Amino acid sequence: MTGPLLTRKVHDALLAAARAGVATVECSLDLERTKVTVQVDADGWSFAGQRFTHLPRCKDRTIYHWTGSEFEPVSRFTTSLIKLVPTDWGPPTFEIDGIKMLPTAHVSPYADAERKVALIEPRGKRILDTCGGLGYFAAFCSKGQAKEIASYEKSADVLWLRSLNPWSPPTALPLTLTNADIVVEIATLPSDSFDAALHDPPRFGIAGELYSQSFYGELARVLKRGAPLFHYTGAPNSLTSGRNVANEVSQRLAIAGFTTRIDGDGVLAKRK
Repeated sequence: MTGPLLTRKVHDALLAAARAGVATVECSLDLERTKVTVQVDADGWSFAGQRFTHLPRCKDRTIYHWTGSEFEPVSRFTTSLIKLVPTDWGPPTFEIDGIKMLPTAHVSPYADAERKVALIEPRGKRILDTCGGLGYFAAFCSKGQAKEIASYEKSADVLWLRSLNPWSPPTALPLTLTNADIVVEIATLPSDSFDAALHDPPRFGIAGELYSQSFYGELARVLKRGAPLFHYTGAPNSLTSGRNVANEVSQRLAIAGFTTRIDGDGVLAKRK
């Protein structure tokens, strides 16, 4: 962490306290993980011996991080616009070109990850985490006493978001995090080497290769017999196109050698 994180909610609370002539205010500077007390005045605020000025403008749906000299949005544009986005729950989600990557409408993305990880019963298992993202799956695998978590994330920009997110887990055993494309890397992994897997790919229109028959065949190869797999699918464009991605995924997984059933917004499968 390079310093405090600001959201519109926190910035508005600081300004409101300053306008009311209140000398201190309790707020969160780490996306609701903890609460701290900061000193406030008309020109800015102070925390941990450091002075900050009020922002001239603080946008909604944006998280700002301290660079050492100023606050900047936690976003990057390399080939796509990748952005850390606040939620009502505390743990943030992220977007790629405006497309939200984690469910947040009815549940915290952190709690959502906890439920899905529980489906594969991580205790004592060696787990493949194909699309690491912000690391919420890995966090609950670790809390669930997994023996090892091998996590892969293709985007260096997503890893940068993760480095600034206080809800993302540290990269320490039992977690290993590799900046690589799992579509390529899975061919190098030994057969029958994982006890479970979590597959949380971007939607099909962004990363169709992660829904391919050949990739599912590789997942079946690296998983041991009886190993569970949770595959997040969501329901993109289901109302407008009539397409049922979860059913399509189930059919391809069955061909690859899995038994399957729909579970919430994904498919829970088991290697035959």
